[in-house]
Amino acid sequence: MKYISLKIFLPFAFCFLPFLGFAQPLAPGAPGKDAQWATAGKQGVGTSANLESKVWFTLAQGVMTEVYYPDVTVANVHILQFVVVNPKTKKVETEQDDAIHQIKVLRPDSLTFQQINTAKSGEWKITKTYATHPYGNSVWIDVQFETKLKDLQLYFFYDPSMKNSGMHDSATTYRFKSFAVSEKIKSLKLPPIKKPEKYVPEKDGKNIAAYFSATDSDVTSFLYFDVDVRESTSGFLGMSDGLTQLREKGFLTELYDFANNGNVVQMGRIVNPKRFTVALGFGKNVEEAHKEVFTPVKDKTGFKAILAEYEKGWADYIKSIRKVDPKYQAQFNMAAMQLKAHEDKTIRGANIASLSVPWGGGTNANEANIGGYHLIWSRDLYQVATAFMALGDKDAAIRALNFLFKVQQKPDGSFPQNSYLDGKPFWGSLQLDEVAYPLILAHELGLHDKETYEKHVKKAADFIVKNGPVTPQERWEEEAGYSPSTIAAEIAGLVCAAEIARKNGDLQSANLYLKTADEWAANVEKWTVTTNGKHSKEPYYVRITQNGKPDAGEKIELNNGAGFFDEREIVDAGFLELVRLGIKSPDDKIIQNSVKVVDEVIRVRTPNGDGFYRYNNDGYGEMDDGRRWNWDGKYTGKGRLWALLSGERGQYEIADCGLRIADLKTQDSRLKTQDC
Repeated sequence: MKYISLKIFLPFAFCFLPFLGFAQPLAPGAPGKDAQWATAGKQGVGTSANLESKVWFTLAQGVMTEVYYPDVTVANVHILQFVVVNPKTKKVETEQDDAIHQIKVLRPDSLTFQQINTAKSGEWKITKTYATHPYGNSVWIDVQFETKLKDLQLYFFYDPSMKNSGMHDSATTYRFKSFAVSEKIKSLKLPPIKKPEKYVPEKDGKNIAAYFSATDSDVTSFLYFDVDVRESTSGFLGMSDGLTQLREKGFLTELYDFANNGNVVQMGRIVNPKRFTVALGFGKNVEEAHKEVFTPVKDKTGFKAILAEYEKGWADYIKSIRKVDPKYQAQFNMAAMQLKAHEDKTIRGANIASLSVPWGGGTNANEANIGGYHLIWSRDLYQVATAFMALGDKDAAIRALNFLFKVQQKPDGSFPQNSYLDGKPFWGSLQLDEVAYPLILAHELGLHDKETYEKHVKKAADFIVKNGPVTPQERWEEEAGYSPSTIAAEIAGLVCAAEIARKNGDLQSANLYLKTADEWAANVEKWTVTTNGKHSKEPYYVRITQNGKPDAGEKIELNNGAGFFDEREIVDAGFLELVRLGIKSPDDKIIQNSVKVVDEVIRVRTPNGDGFYRYNNDGYGEMDDGRRWNWDGKYTGKGRLWALLSGERGQYEIADCGLRIADLKTQDSRLKTQDC
């Protein structure tokens, strides 16, 4: 048979669906209920280690959550999970809500994750293993469904959220009533439908295999199962979707072919679901997305071939990085792979903050918004780059610096608060530590050439001299003034810029940078250390002062509805940057007393070690009863522990222990090293 265009055939086929007794064409209830994003508490993030595959998946609460394509900033999925129905009792259970969740890392050298969901009722278990196609834009899931009850039915539930929003999507159910039709579809190179052992036509057309696509403009997903799927439907969330029907009746009462322009959901019953494969492909249109699902791996197809090549890619990367103590190697590998997974595969060196959407509920999921953490902060990228250096992946660190200088840096030498992949600013403020960190990174990487100095380093250093040490925002992106952490970065950045200037023969600039750095280092205590604060009788660093008067007791308004406080009352651990960057010694008396204050005010002892709040009276975080930050539209909440702060404290402790060990060698008996 001669091949014909898919674009020609499918609309023609759908014209006859009502006449053939198929489901109703158009789902009612547009646009459906408000869209949501899944929790930001991801338990797994995966993508192929190579550059050919431009798709990323995330896992949380026993299900697959956001899937990104064609870059790390565009989320296209809210959730893909399975639903179990007992047709006798009409009980409906979902993986997310009605199961005990377990997640496993199957190899220490690959981002291979397995979710194991066991029903709280004890009636079933679903095991899912994930991989992305190494040479195609598709996610593959190996699924095993186990139950001792013969009558349980398994449905899939797919909620696409194309192009960073849950609205404005259109969904299509491609259904074929007979094997004869499927033969015609095979001639179009669509995936084949297995012929049922016994085909029993039903009046309502439920005995039909199907495929599914969802589209928003130029991004389309194509969902494929290697087993029959019947009773399939595309509807609007909360109005005409399949899960709503199941919960109301225990079975699907209405099946729909199309759901246009809204918050769409797709669903269907899986026939013989003991072991099967799911593939979710992406492209600019349905033909392209379909092709991505069926790209072979070295002339082989199927999950096993894809998984093997996926794991080989990550194993090869792990071989290229450092080795550590065997008991820490798996954790070390995972950290390295997660950092690499967050780098875009088109705009190289652009590592976004996170593949998640914090507090992604309500109307903010309805409209396309690339914000949240799908952005690049200069400060974050510096930390990522130095981590790559520690891992032994210097090339990745150089890519990050090239992005900072060649893509993100502004003509005046400054850097945006954060940016898109193309460097265009997103939020509009300025944080001077973000101008300084690239200078430190350039020095650490040894990029001292004339072009780098004149076009990038000198411009940034001159900007700091002209505008510092006061910053419009400190690292918590909320307050202006004299910040110990910002000033530390500014000082270190200027010292590094001075060395690069000297190597380029610009002694005048070098002297200016060093002079400025020395002045700010001499005054940082004057600007940010209080001698009469309530937390200690000894001097300690405060989080920030608006006017450089830490003993004045000036009132500062904290963001997120936290209220007004005496500047001397609000502390954070930002002063530790003075130690990390070599400006203060870890045994400096004010540093050590400030550490004691931090431990008394914002440290929390947990079963897994010490955790720290950003600062006391923080209002950025979910409420105690689970309501999200900004639940009332007034940006109110309650601060929570930040894992990165434990890491910062660890760096300080290493520096402090190193100093004590060095002093012990000089027979200083006053120092204790048993904690090092």
